[in-house]
Amino acid sequence: MAKAPVYPVSRSGKPPKAKRIEGVLLAAGESRRMGFPKPLLPINGQTFANHITTSMLSAVARLIIVLGAHRDAVAAALPADDRLTIVENHEYRLGQLSSIRCALRAVAADTDAVIVHLVDHPTVRATTFRRLVDEYELSHRPILVARYNGRGGHPVLFDRSVFAELDRAPLEIGARAVLKADPTRVLYVDLDDPGVLLDLDTPDDLARAGLRLPSPDS
Repeated sequence: MAKAPVYPVSRSGKPPKAKRIEGVLLAAGESRRMGFPKPLLPINGQTFANHITTSMLSAVARLIIVLGAHRDAVAAALPADDRLTIVENHEYRLGQLSSIRCALRAVAADTDAVIVHLVDHPTVRATTFRRLVDEYELSHRPILVARYNGRGGHPVLFDRSVFAELDRAPLEIGARAVLKADPTRVLYVDLDDPGVLLDLDTPDDLARAGLRLPSPDS
């Protein structure tokens, strides 16, 4: 017979309540260097946005997708799923932090933390998102950063306790200001996932990763 799961016991004698984690996918940029909307680029028979959506939803209760440039085309291509929420960043030209702020305004009131990811990092594995959630549950650190070969990348998890700091941080510095404010709060999670660092910004980046731009008639 299978053993019943063992939980740490709280002072009330009940298993601790599981943390609610939501995801944030930043997909609002203009993709000027790529010359094609990055959320709509193909990977494994899906778009970047849909591929990442599937991976993130394996680890989070709900996924907030922030759109800006190419809003209509990207929104139309997203899967129908009740766990998706689309928000629009009208000020997407102000950078990634402006999109994070838009997403935080849409986070559910009972959410404990969010995992923030970028649409131009499409090869991150689903297990990486789940590992970040597991390490957050164990460590109780307010900031967790995925790391590969000693280099921090994406995704990044932020506990609700730092949401206000993200809202106040200078737009020109971005979320890095919050990461660097107190290094003791940050846990780097070492992963065997090179996708953590694979940032696809140009057609040459795509070619090096074995991917391609869609043909004009596709």
